[in-house]
Amino acid sequence: MNQPLLHTTVLLNEAVDALLDPSHPDAATYVDGTFGRGGHSGLILSRLGPNGRLVAFDKDPQAIEAAARITDARFSIRHEGFSHLGELPESSVDGVLLDLGVSSPQIDDPERGFSFRFDGPLDMRMDTTRGESVAQWLEDAEAKQITEVIRDYGEERFAGPIAKAIVAWRETRGPITSTSELADLVAGAVKTREQGQNPATRTFQALRIFINAELEELQQALAGSLRILKPAGVWW
Repeated sequence: MNQPLLHTTVLLNEAVDALLDPSHPDAATYVDGTFGRGGHSGLILSRLGPNGRLVAFDKDPQAIEAAARITDARFSIRHEGFSHLGELPESSVDGVLLDLGVSSPQIDDPERGFSFRFDGPLDMRMDTTRGESVAQWLEDAEAKQITEVIRDYGEERFAGPIAKAIVAWRETRGPITSTSELADLVAGAVKTREQGQNPATRTFQALRIFINAELEELQQALAGSLRILKPAGVWW
């Protein structure tokens, strides 16, 4: 039997301490923008007043499964990214917590395709129930598009050669479907390597950010936060 992938929340107490204002009434409402495995949400609930409310968001189906085990009536979860938090009522929230990026359970699960450390399907979607995977996008993307994504989201100076290598692979061997195939391809295209860093690091980062529209989602979340926060509300 596979052991569940564990996740230790970084700066857990510091983040929740900054979010929760002791002067807020018992009926305060908070938003956990990325539920993950419930580290922040669990601590917030333990400190929340009896009439308080916590609304969590997450795109990851595995996070939604974990959230379903919480029976606290003050808690609710939405299977959406935090770009949707602006749909909450205007000026209804006392604090918003956003934990950005990818979590260790996602990285450590080969089936999710986030890491070049394991061989697995080249997916990288936060929400595996919708949208196209990295493999699907690379199957049809033009070299110019691939170059722009890897350069702009990964700051990879060898973005052009990597994109050309992807297209050449595709034309001779077919679609790139696994993380190991992409990592090996990038390693062959990158001429110089940063000490202590895998040559595929920037490419994997860029493709993950792009396929999940992470920057666009953050922009929407920031705008939404301004709409839903009460005066003097906290954003962390």
